[in-house]
Order: sequence, then structure tokens, then C-alpha cells
Amino acid sequence: MKVRTRSSAIIGALFLAVTLTLTTASADEPSAGHSAQVVLTEVARAQGPSAGAAGPDGTVWIAERAGTVRILGDYGLSDPVLDISSETTTDGERGLLGVAFDPEFAHFYISYTDLEGTSTIDEFAVADGQPQPDTRRTVLTQEQPYPNHNGGDIKFGPDGHLYIAFGDGGSGGDPHGNGQNLDTLLGKILRIDPTGGEPYAIPADNPFVAEDGAKDEIWAYGLRNPWRFSFDAGTGDLLIGDVGQSEWEEIDWAPASSKGGENYGWSSMEGNHPFRGGTEPANHVPPVHEYDRSGLGCSVTGGFVYRGEAIADLAGSYVYSDYCDGTLRTLTIEDGEVTGEGDLGVQGGEVISFVEAGDGELYVLAIGGAVSRLDPA
Repeated sequence: MKVRTRSSAIIGALFLAVTLTLTTASADEPSAGHSAQVVLTEVARAQGPSAGAAGPDGTVWIAERAGTVRILGDYGLSDPVLDISSETTTDGERGLLGVAFDPEFAHFYISYTDLEGTSTIDEFAVADGQPQPDTRRTVLTQEQPYPNHNGGDIKFGPDGHLYIAFGDGGSGGDPHGNGQNLDTLLGKILRIDPTGGEPYAIPADNPFVAEDGAKDEIWAYGLRNPWRFSFDAGTGDLLIGDVGQSEWEEIDWAPASSKGGENYGWSSMEGNHPFRGGTEPANHVPPVHEYDRSGLGCSVTGGFVYRGEAIADLAGSYVYSDYCDGTLRTLTIEDGEVTGEGDLGVQGGEVISFVEAGDGELYVLAIGGAVSRLDPA
């Protein structure tokens, strides 16, 4: 691992002016209640940007899949402030897959697959806005049977706990039945307290604490590949983009008041539909939204509810995309029901992730290298 000092290189901004008009639906379908005008502004180029997080002092940190982390500045991306490229690989869907700061910006966390493919969460203390290499420690690991469906996203929730997304272990069709198996961390959203114990503590109110045959770390289950999830900065609600198998992409939702334990159905269900003759679990929590792979894409990229101030007409809308389609789309969600759907008319390329800055503005990462900001036209 290498830690280097920050320096900026001038990168010109590319403006893609697009007029956004949200789609209008029929009376018996969700409708969009507003319109807006937006542009995507390319603010930097990266090598395979994969994830990002709001950093100290209003900064935005961008992870590159091969193992480096850079800080976004006025003139592009800094030199790497962290480099674990010798410790990970981009084989399959592996690499540096997630980054997060705790609420006080006292610790920086990375989520990556090591050279053996094991999912690993590491922690660094932060001083003077920089991760301190001599404080590095491993918080949690999970072996992966296949090189795909690693998940890897990490976020701190409004409760101050660290949430971790793991896919079902990979291959296809969940061959080991991990999605519905509570005795594995695969196919789950986890919830831990990384500084409350060694290597971590488990919150006492996690839904499966002390339940025989269930892992205490589990917060929610029945997920195939929850590649990107987020918390609504305005309400605390949880939204998960879960990549489908062959027919349906889904977005799952849980209110901030949830006590956890939701079963999102995989691999008995794919979205609202029984998968390969499966039976719907009695406790299945259906997605708040799904879309057919034959029309809009093939791999949902979960985003964020927009809580910035720059685009007033977008306030409260969930912005997401699809890796294979690249169009930015929106949902308006009220009390767990979609009341509006929109197409922003903005093409982000092979959208692999979104980043929410400290001021609520959104950045879009395309695996081809573009780091773009969603701006008003």
C-alpha cells in the first residue's frame, strides 16, 4: 500500500446540455409531478471509477476499481491518496468496490476483494484529511465462491452504523441457496458497529441477534447482487438497487423506521416474479420498483434521493441508472409507493455508481472513466 500527497492536474469540463422533461403516465400509472432542465458536466477523468464518498471539508473521494483512491478538486482528480492496487484484482467483478467515511470523518473504510477474491473491509484512521497507513486494520472478511456478485458497497446509516452489501456469491441462479440462507453473510445487507469491538461489534437490536442458525450481522436478506444502495439524506429511508438474473431488475425500499429483517425474495423470487418455479416466501418484501430487462437495460445501478439545492425541481426524486443503458431515470416514492417515474434524458455512459457530495449534489461515475456532476441547465 502507498499513501501519497495530494496534487491536482487540470482537466477541462465537458458540458452535455440536455433538456429534461419527466415522462407523463396514464391515469392508472405512476406519474411525474414535475419537470426540470439539467446537464451532465464532466469534471474529471479516472481509471475505471467504481465508487465514491463525501469526504472531510466538503471534498469528494473517488475510488478506482484497480485499487486507488483520489480526491476530486477544482481541476480534476488528485494523485492517489491511497493505493492498494497490489492487493486486489479486476478479474471478474472484483476490485476496489466501495469507500465510506464515518459521520465524524475520523475513519475511512474501503471494501475490496483481495487477491484470493475474499471480500474485505479495512479501516484507516484519518488525520489532516488523509488516511493514516499505520492505523490500517481489517474489520470483516467474507470468502467468495465465484468472481461475480461480490456486492461490495458500504455506507454509514443515519444510526451511525456501517452497512455492508454482499451478493449471493456468484455464478448464476444462486447455486448454493445463499439468498434465503440466514447462516451466511452472502446475499445480505449487514449492519455492524466497526469501532465498538474487536474487530467490530454487533448492534444489540440487529434483527437476528441470538437467533439459532442465523448470522447476527444480517440486517436484510434475499438479495442477488445489491451492487449499490443508499440512505435518503432527508428521511433516512434505505434504497437498494439489486441486479437481476435474467428478466427483472429491482429497486428495494425500507423506511427509516424499519427494524430490519426484510426478505427481498431472491432466489425464490426475481422482482415480483417466482424464479424458476420458486415459491414466494410468506415474508417476501416486494420491490418498490422493477423493470423488464428486455426494455431498459440489464444491470440496475442504484443511486440517491436528490437532496441538493442546485436543481430545485429534482428535490426528493430518487435518481438511478442501468449499466447497460446509461440513461438517468427518477422515481418519486411516497410511503413506500412509487407515485412518479421519470426519464432525465441524460446519457451517462456505462453508469457504475453515483456519489452524493456533502452538499447533496450528485456525481455520476462511468466505468469508461467519466466523473460527471448533475447540474441545472
